[in-house]
Amino acid sequence: MTKAATPKSTAPQPEAVPTSYEAGLKELEQLVAQLESGQMPLADLLQTYQRGAFLLNHCRQQLQAVEDQIQVLEAGSLKPWAGE
Repeated sequence: MTKAATPKSTAPQPEAVPTSYEAGLKELEQLVAQLESGQMPLADLLQTYQRGAFLLNHCRQQLQAVEDQIQVLEAGSLKPWAGE
C-alpha cells in the first residue's frame, strides 16, 4: 500500500523570534527596504510582508512591556509614557 502525497500546509510556520528588540528592529528595517525596492517576486513579497508584520508586532509588545515596567517603577506618581 502506497502513501498518498501529503499536501503542503499553507499555515504559517513558527516565526524565529529576534534575540533582542534592536535585532528585531534592524531586521524589520531591512525588510521594509526590500519591500520598497519593488524588485521582489510576488511569493517572496508575501513572505517578507508576513515576517515584517510578525516583527512589528513583536517589537510593539516589547515596547509595551517596557512601558508597563516604567509605570510600575513610577508607582508613587503614575505617569503615562510620553515617548516620542
